[in-house]
Amino acid sequence: MAKTNPGRFFEDYTVGQILTHAVPRTVSGGERALYHALYPARHALYSSDAFAQSCGLPQSPIDDLAAFHVVFGKTVPDISLNAVANLGYAEGRWLKPVYLGNTLRSESEVIGLKQNSNGKTGVVWVRTRGLNQRGETVMEYVRWVMVRKANLDAPAPETVVPDLAKVVAADQLVIPEGLDFSNYDFALAGEPHRWGDYEIGEKIDHVDGVTIEEAEHMIATRLWQNTAKVHFDLTFRPDGRLIYGGHVISMARALSFNGLANAQMIVGLNGGAHANPCFAGDTVKAWTEVLDKADTSAPGVGAVRLRLVATKGDVQFGLRTDEGKYKPDVLLDLDYWALMPL
Repeated sequence: MAKTNPGRFFEDYTVGQILTHAVPRTVSGGERALYHALYPARHALYSSDAFAQSCGLPQSPIDDLAAFHVVFGKTVPDISLNAVANLGYAEGRWLKPVYLGNTLRSESEVIGLKQNSNGKTGVVWVRTRGLNQRGETVMEYVRWVMVRKANLDAPAPETVVPDLAKVVAADQLVIPEGLDFSNYDFALAGEPHRWGDYEIGEKIDHVDGVTIEEAEHMIATRLWQNTAKVHFDLTFRPDGRLIYGGHVISMARALSFNGLANAQMIVGLNGGAHANPCFAGDTVKAWTEVLDKADTSAPGVGAVRLRLVATKGDVQFGLRTDEGKYKPDVLLDLDYWALMPL
């Protein structure tokens, strides 16, 4: 009897299937230190217990995206081990901060299936939840993945494409308990710009860039226990090991500090697309468009909806060609909600 796991292929999924992902993980200062070493991450709330406590939290959480990577990594052996590409995200919410010492695990439900016309691959939609040691959901999101078929003769499943919200409504965002920006220290945060200083439609060039290194990508992908073959095995991607899309997300988010240092906490993920593949040697730069703003019930706290775009090479504010396709220099198009002092 075979004891190894080749991973699931497209024909192995059914709508309604529940996947309990293996290997819970207790997070520590090691994750934080490595996250800040891999990316130029400098948001004060995630760097200082004293700053976080001045904002009403018991201590500094780990970065929202670091928590996302831990939860995401758990899912890879069951969802995207045989993926061609991770295609997009929707309906994401961060529900509780993750603190050092918390143990995270993941579970997913298959909510959609569609075989591609070539008969060799199909798209799988899953809703994933990250849970802590108390069984509380700390985050949830939908993603969809293109997955290979192992048996090309396997019949196509009934097509089910989930109806997903284009935007997480502002009143559905969860503000961390106790968060209070009334006494926010702008000097320590690094920039004076507050919620009222940003206008809908404004675009910000984050100026800085980082050239992706093969070694750093390998460390990051292993750190998050992401086992997808396209990130490691050149026989699955002869043109080069594909850079984990989450690595690009975190790099772009960290670059956005220059201009958005006070967009402290990510609380919603409205949508996202890895528009073009990223490989070692590509230089990532980023720009942001302010899409919307909303009040919250927390003292001194506003929500801002941002489109974060990572580009390969110099920033150009355009996204798509005349034909409606992403331009070849666009790596990431991410639509998210963040919390910012009023």
